Amino acid sequence: MIISFDIGGSAIKGGIAHSETDITPLGRRPTPKDDFNAFVQTLCDIITETGETPSRLSFSIAGVVDPDTQALTCANIPCIHGRNLAADLERELGLPILIANDADCFAIAEAGLGAGRGHRIVLGAILGTGVGGGIVADGRLINEAGGFAGEWGHGPIMATHAGHPPVEIPAYPCGCGQKGCIDTVGGARGMERLHKTLHDLDRSSEEIVTDWLNGEPNATRTIDVFVDLVASPLALTINITGATIVPVGGGLSSVEPLLAELDKAVRQRILRKFNRPLVVRSQCRVEPGLIGAALLGLKAEAESVG
Repeated sequence: MIISFDIGGSAIKGGIAHSETDITPLGRRPTPKDDFNAFVQTLCDIITETGETPSRLSFSIAGVVDPDTQALTCANIPCIHGRNLAADLERELGLPILIANDADCFAIAEAGLGAGRGHRIVLGAILGTGVGGGIVADGRLINEAGGFAGEWGHGPIMATHAGHPPVEIPAYPCGCGQKGCIDTVGGARGMERLHKTLHDLDRSSEEIVTDWLNGEPNATRTIDVFVDLVASPLALTINITGATIVPVGGGLSSVEPLLAELDKAVRQRILRKFNRPLVVRSQCRVEPGLIGAALLGLKAEAESVG
């Protein structure tokens, strides 16, 4: 038995995994952001709650492990930011530890148990507050040692004009320190930013989508520009990776007509032609971080005893 954790800025969620088909979520507890001892104690409390002794712990975290130094970048949880978290937790808890990025865990969950089943190369794409992603090839996560593979939302690659007819789009500053990243326009906040730029109107992404589905002209224009901006870098990522399926998670993935428009635009721009949907809604809708972390932990445990 292993225990998987999904570590977010507001909550820590745990789950017990005995096999790929036997993963049981536990409750959630607030994330201690500034006190590492309290962070460790919260993990201990969840482990104790199970009444069992795990052979390994695996973590899905909204951060990135440097593959050279193993230092974790996780700015929204200061007490673990900059640490070699795996080594620190192994010392504190006395168990083997596996750390993975949350988008990577999403991708491995979809490859193993979701829309990516049966596909050799799976690109998991997140369209949530921002844009993220992970890549699985032959059942293995590309980022097993850490790193940024699959992060198609970053880099100064955003088109300067988009839509039909084209309109000029400014290079918005991104939280990563660059300008013109797809992350600045491709998620829910990005959609709202575009709407403000195009129409000088403050509307939530939910309101924009509802207006678009009802045929409202301003929202229709915003979605046209949004899809145009997002489709090209996603198509390029598909060309580079050779992915044959792109499960999409995050809040915007629940808007299936939006995914259908994005899928249509992407398939028009890639080299390999598909006569089936390529950009699809994810199937692991409940706790994909826990599921992905559990699958990674189970695989690591099997390899360690094999």
